[in-house]
Amino acid sequence: MRARSLDVICLGRAAVDLYGQQVGGRLEDMQSFAKYLGGSSGNLAAGLARLGVRSSMLTRVGDEQMGRFVRETLASEGVDVSHVVTDPRRLTALVILGISGRDSFPHIFYRENCADLAIEPGDFDEDYIASSRSLAITGTHLSTAQSRKVVSRAVRFANSNDVSVVLDIDYRPVLWGLVAPGSGEKRFVASDAATTAIRELLPDCDLIVGTEEEIRIAGGADATIDSLRTIRERSAAAIVVKRGAIGCSVFDGAIPADIDSGISAAGVEVAVFNTLGAGDAFLSGFLLGWLDGADWRECGALGNACGALVVSRHGCTPAMPTKAELENYVSRAAGIRRPDRDSELAWLHRVSVRAKPPREMFVFAFDQRRRMEDLAFEFESTDADIRRFKSIVGQAVERLGKSDTGNAGLGVVVDERYGEAVLSRMTNAGWWVGRPVEIPGSRPVRFEPRDNMGLPLASWPKSHVVKCLVQYRPDDPMELRLKQERLVCQLHADCIDLDRQLLLALASPAGGGADGDSGVANAIRRFYNLGVFPAWWQLEARTAGAWRELGEIVLERDPYCNGILVPDAPGGNLAGIFRAAAPNPVCKGFAAGWSLFEGVARRWFAGEVDDGEAAGSIADNFRRTIGMWRDAAAEASGGSASNGLNG
Repeated sequence: MRARSLDVICLGRAAVDLYGQQVGGRLEDMQSFAKYLGGSSGNLAAGLARLGVRSSMLTRVGDEQMGRFVRETLASEGVDVSHVVTDPRRLTALVILGISGRDSFPHIFYRENCADLAIEPGDFDEDYIASSRSLAITGTHLSTAQSRKVVSRAVRFANSNDVSVVLDIDYRPVLWGLVAPGSGEKRFVASDAATTAIRELLPDCDLIVGTEEEIRIAGGADATIDSLRTIRERSAAAIVVKRGAIGCSVFDGAIPADIDSGISAAGVEVAVFNTLGAGDAFLSGFLLGWLDGADWRECGALGNACGALVVSRHGCTPAMPTKAELENYVSRAAGIRRPDRDSELAWLHRVSVRAKPPREMFVFAFDQRRRMEDLAFEFESTDADIRRFKSIVGQAVERLGKSDTGNAGLGVVVDERYGEAVLSRMTNAGWWVGRPVEIPGSRPVRFEPRDNMGLPLASWPKSHVVKCLVQYRPDDPMELRLKQERLVCQLHADCIDLDRQLLLALASPAGGGADGDSGVANAIRRFYNLGVFPAWWQLEARTAGAWRELGEIVLERDPYCNGILVPDAPGGNLAGIFRAAAPNPVCKGFAAGWSLFEGVARRWFAGEVDDGEAAGSIADNFRRTIGMWRDAAAEASGGSASNGLNG
């Protein structure tokens, strides 16, 4: 049997969804929107990828920012984008959506002459179609002569190469020009043109999926059961009818006397928040089972579970479950009426979609504000000088980034107060960027510009990692400890709500007690018990045993954590700390800075070195520190040492 590199090719709609964030209001009154990947085929491709299915997207996007967003988001989800073609003249489709009430989900399609409907036969060849086990087509792409021609070509290649054809009827009257542009929510209008176009494809299909309304448009009859019989006259395909809360029914063979006599999988009872995207989620789960050879009831159960999870959430693609999340939910579904309020599912949904971190992570932390202010005061310099020096540090790190990184991740932690220009430059260049929220030296920790960080974080670029340094000990006086814990928990909740990663840095306060490494272990246990699961930890420890204990705690409590970063070491003993930490696989690298540039900063503020010399020295220090970590890692593994980055 021919080896296939793909499981499903998704041919059809790929768009940008703009979801109104004021739930319960009219679209006319929306004040802000969340931007997500959308389009039925785009949702399906991403949903399949999250379930571990090898999916590919066949579509077009515009040569503009929204088109690049669609391509980048699909790629970040693990979808093959080799056949996402850039259209030089047309715009990427947009959809504006809202949740106006329990049963009201208005949406407006902006698809006039859009890119995905302009797909051309030359955008793919037979080898590409033959590389997949199946081809999933959206019925919307039967609505124009151009897109029908492309569908016909793709189906012909599929039939010639034993590639199964899946038709998602995906009927939206507005996309066939049958209702006013503002009536995107309307799901059924009888149309001879739509029925004829869909019927022509039916004989070539292996699996046909639709709601009862969509089955009626495909069959052309007023009753669902009569339409099923009409479809069966033209196609031997298995037919799946999505029936909402009831579940689904599958018809594989002769059509029985009534729809309830099909092979049925009962729906999962959940509180519905948003029905948009649920059908795409259902098909993702159904195809997961279908591709694995599961029976129809199991396929239906997987589809129903995926749909139930998505109807409880905001958005379409971002609401799709991962395989780990789906398995967890299926094992407990009977007792979960509100998946959106289940803490275990919420955690899995958040962390299991996270991209895997680099094997090594080297972060140059130059967010020091108070220390830089003290240094500037000492040399009678100004705030403008601090900003200029931070720009020099940024240039040094960028210089190193242009060399061979050896598959390592390089990043920075830099503040807005003096590093705004660096933040902007490195964000737009795609760097890993951490950004501090704490007021330097505050204990109890306080945040800039205010302790309630929800609104300020909403104005940050999504890619920025929220870095919070807390001087914390589990045996602090209760009032102090509870105050710090309350603020960290609120910050963590804000990061979850706004889809931001949190780097939680725990530091021993000056003059702290003698519990040392055991205090750090107890501290992270405490925060885990409070429900705080940062994407990254920055922790202090001195011995190999202590680092091993920290790693064991993290792996036990949060196996999806990106890892631990080692901070600057008191007294400059980084080499010793690295030798203790590097053997632990949870320790990914370091987030150091002050020890790497303090001496250079003093000479620069004193006028002893110019900008170029300062940047060169800082880059050399960063390179040596990376080499120091790699030497420690090599020593631990018994391999050869590395001298850092080339360049």
